[in-house]
Amino acid sequence: LALYFHSGEREEKCIIEDVPSDTLVIGNYKVQRWDTHKQEFLESAPGLGMFVTVTAPSAEILLSKLYGPQGTFSFTSYLPGEYIICLQSNSTRFVAFAGSKLRIHLDIRVGEHFFDESAVQAKDKVNEVYLRLEHIIEKIHHVSKEQNYEREREEKFRKTSEETNSNILWWAIVQTLILISVGIWQIKSLRDFFISKKLV
Repeated sequence: LALYFHSGEREEKCIIEDVPSDTLVIGNYKVQRWDTHKQEFLESAPGLGMFVTVTAPSAEILLSKLYGPQGTFSFTSYLPGEYIICLQSNSTRFVAFAGSKLRIHLDIRVGEHFFDESAVQAKDKVNEVYLRLEHIIEKIHHVSKEQNYEREREEKFRKTSEETNSNILWWAIVQTLILISVGIWQIKSLRDFFISKKLV
């Protein structure tokens, strides 16, 4: 997931990432500040830091740390589900004047361990092939884990759908029984009324 978004200083922006359990998540970000004189975003925002907060599906805070204007953060999920990743600038200016526009570039990689590119430069070809093979095996494990997680979610959704369909069926049966009972009661009441008035 790679994206960028605009934010005001001191404004918190959050994204939700659906992650399987026991999965490494790595995030890279870079902050640019809007220059009113040049009417463009500067390449960097020196002196500006970012608070990064990661909240687990259980509402536990996994990470809460102050980084610089660009940095890398990582965490490992211990539960499958939606993890909330929030970024907020630590502008030192008063909140009343903290109106400068920021552009935050964010790149999040789920379950990916970065391949050591120095291995490509290695003279020993056997080691290079071995490292690449390890990296590919790790990717296969991650894909397998993702598939299992999606299978679990699909099964949970199917169970919920079946329960909902079952509830709808029972509600329809109850409605039908109520309508039949009301109909029988109305017919009996009308018959008793006609008999009492000696119309039948």
